[in-house]
Amino acid sequence: MELQKQSNSLSRYLIPIGIIGFCSWAFWLSTQFDRVPPILKRGMQPSDFPQLVLGLIICLTILLFFTDKSRPPAALSRVVQSTMALLIGFVLIAEIDLFLGLGLFAAALSAIWGERRIGALLLVGIAAPVLVFFLFDGIFEVRFPRGVLTTLWYG
Repeated sequence: MELQKQSNSLSRYLIPIGIIGFCSWAFWLSTQFDRVPPILKRGMQPSDFPQLVLGLIICLTILLFFTDKSRPPAALSRVVQSTMALLIGFVLIAEIDLFLGLGLFAAALSAIWGERRIGALLLVGIAAPVLVFFLFDGIFEVRFPRGVLTTLWYG
């Protein structure tokens, strides 16, 4: 019982520090974005929005750290642990191809969360990433990083 109490008090400090550390690292990464030349600038620079969001997350984490008096939750369930492992898998597969990773992640996540119908899993795993790709590529004209599947489309 005493070990669990120490673990809970330690996590009270480590989790906010981890969130702030990750946000600080992501903020630093956003400073590496290319700047838009002044003649082409209309509004914000590409790094401005992520920096605003990250700053907000850091401020809310600090606020939560000082104002939250709730008791720590119970141990994470198997579903939560599987979801976290799946996120790591998505990051690794997305290095090969973003949409391959997105499709596999969406289908596997649906299965982990209890979906058993094969048609629904295929719809989430194949149709959703395809629709997202064509929405952003065709309508918003956003080019995605090259990967196995995107190279087939972009040529």
